[in-house]
Amino acid sequence: MIGRLSVRKRMKNTIFLSVLLMITLLVRIGYIQLIEGDELREKAYAQQTSDRAVNAKRGTIYDATGKTVLAVSSTVETVTVNPTHIKDEDKEKVAQELSLLFELDYDTVLKKVKKRSSIETIVKKVDKDKTNLLREWLEQNNITEGINIDEDSKRYYPLNNLASQVIGFCGSDNQGLNGIEAKYDDYLKGKAGSISKVTDASGGTIEDNPEEYNEPQDGDDLVLTIDASIQAIAEKYLKEACIDNVCTDGGNVIIMNPKTGDILALAGYPDYNLNDPFAVDESLPKEEQSTKMQSLWRNKAISDTYEPGSTFKLVTASAALEEGITTTDKAGEFTCIGYIDVAGVKMKCWRYYRPHGPESLRQALMNSCNPVFIGLGEKIGVHKYYEYLNKFGFFRTTGIDLPRRSKFNIFKRRKSRPSRTWHNCIWAKI
Repeated sequence: MIGRLSVRKRMKNTIFLSVLLMITLLVRIGYIQLIEGDELREKAYAQQTSDRAVNAKRGTIYDATGKTVLAVSSTVETVTVNPTHIKDEDKEKVAQELSLLFELDYDTVLKKVKKRSSIETIVKKVDKDKTNLLREWLEQNNITEGINIDEDSKRYYPLNNLASQVIGFCGSDNQGLNGIEAKYDDYLKGKAGSISKVTDASGGTIEDNPEEYNEPQDGDDLVLTIDASIQAIAEKYLKEACIDNVCTDGGNVIIMNPKTGDILALAGYPDYNLNDPFAVDESLPKEEQSTKMQSLWRNKAISDTYEPGSTFKLVTASAALEEGITTTDKAGEFTCIGYIDVAGVKMKCWRYYRPHGPESLRQALMNSCNPVFIGLGEKIGVHKYYEYLNKFGFFRTTGIDLPRRSKFNIFKRRKSRPSRTWHNCIWAKI
């Protein structure tokens, strides 16, 4: 009796444990399938496929005529290796050929060829004449797997330095890093493609499974308002002026179509060669090299603060005419005695040593006479003057489509004093 109970108890325990084990397995399977399923599928795909990116061609950048090419992408090739697909007896030979052909360090290449990884990049953006030599060598040595030669694109700037600080340049991954190239990168870069290949667990090729080619989508073309001919002329004479006048900080020239606001030329000096943007005097310390490059890349016409100076007299004159405070050609309406007293501050005319004397508004503009326009500013008044500044759009950015543009900077209306507002104390940024 006791024996039968013992057997029955063991059977119950066995059944209970079996059911518990089955429930545990079912729960685990459900967890793997429902909770971890997506993640595991992605890992399996990564282990069983070999993907190589194919860069899209960036869109072409044209000048305002739509005919002159400022930036274009040409077809080059990138060489990668699948180390696990190269036979052990061929690895040193492959590394030697790759290092000689592309002028690379042998030990570095050999390390990549022997590495236990799915893919390693050997060299990017090389011309087809070199990759064709590699193809010939592979055929001669009967090496059919493990070395990939894929189409790529490289950015070229046919006019070298022209509009360098406007156009900008790209990095090794075809990403825009400065200027228009950076500002419109999302439009210019297109969409990369890929080459996918199914492999076995060890990374080897599976027969009857050809590579799947996903074609890249080329980027959009871009037409600027910059006219290459006008830009070239502006750059030529700007360079001459900076050299002749020993302008150590360089200079800028902006040429605009006043009817449309189109920027026809935006020249900066010194400039740099877009095809070699990282070229710098290697004898300089590293920090100075970096500072020098940043200075050359910087588009000072849109990034730096400057005082508008006498050009702002046009704004004051326009506001005064609009308010009916003055007229254009009333002889002797103003008298320049070499200075004007504003709130106890004596503000001189630039020709204080030989005053302009009686003059009309037109003559005051021709003479750039400070006291006349300071006096007009007083008559307009602070609040009305600021209204005109707002109407002229000085409190808004220009909307120029370049990165790192700075903002207009001016004294707050409540902090403005006559001696501040009417003199050249308004700072502007484009």
